[in-house]
Amino acid sequence: MRAVIQRVNQASVRVDQNLINSIGPGLLILLGIHKNDEKQDMEWLVDKVCNLRIFEDQEGRMNRSLLNTGGSMLIVSQFTLYGDCRKGRRPGFSEAAPPELAEQLYLQFIDRVQQQGIPVAGGKFQTHMQVELINDGPVTLILDSTKIT
Repeated sequence: MRAVIQRVNQASVRVDQNLINSIGPGLLILLGIHKNDEKQDMEWLVDKVCNLRIFEDQEGRMNRSLLNTGGSMLIVSQFTLYGDCRKGRRPGFSEAAPPELAEQLYLQFIDRVQQQGIPVAGGKFQTHMQVELINDGPVTLILDSTKIT
């Protein structure tokens, strides 16, 4: 499971020019699901993003998590995070999870974040979306559950 995490002042997602979800300060998570991902990958990543200390404290140091700030999370499924561009000129997506598995883990991810007490908004699975954000910092990080040691 792979996530691009962006600290935002605000973020929103639209489908067919219609606003479907938006958040104020918090995190935008672009979430890619690998074909071999399991529940443990999802659980690890949920714990990591909810507790990642990337918000500034009173001294300006990154020392606070989303749980400490009371911010929100916008989670958008993005299979293209598993695009392989090493050969040719068109990305291959054979490492991305099939839609049935990806949707199941995506929905479980949202549910587990909500269980942590974080307000969550989501995109619309398997739909062309427009995502807008105001990146704060900018702070952008990449996490990958296959890198767990």
